[in-house]
Amino acid sequence: EVQLVESGGGLVQPGGSLRLSCAASGFFFSGSGMSWVRQAPGKGLEWVSFINSGGDSTSYADSVKGRFTISRDNAKNTLYLQMTSLKAEDTAVYYCAKYTLGDTLAVESMTNYDYWGPGTQVTVSS
Repeated sequence: EVQLVESGGGLVQPGGSLRLSCAASGFFFSGSGMSWVRQAPGKGLEWVSFINSGGDSTSYADSVKGRFTISRDNAKNTLYLQMTSLKAEDTAVYYCAKYTLGDTLAVESMTNYDYWGPGTQVTVSS
């Protein structure tokens, strides 16, 4: 079965850093684009970052650009999100998700992801 399991969340002070991981199994991970998506309390899903199957192309939401870095290790079937300079508004449940399309024109649309992890909580607070 397809499985995505996020880890690495926790409580961090503003300005701090965290690295999230997503362990993937049950599908051809190295052939799939992947994204990180988050949901803040009382808010809808917000696309955060995308990485293509080969790991040589990435994109970011304006809200995190310059602070977050997405990466992957296809040999380990693992997706990462390195978060730095964290802000209170980064507080959210963070999900990894599998992109279904063969192009990257619509990575911000939640309808284009067919599998999601259960999420990991990131809380940025002093």
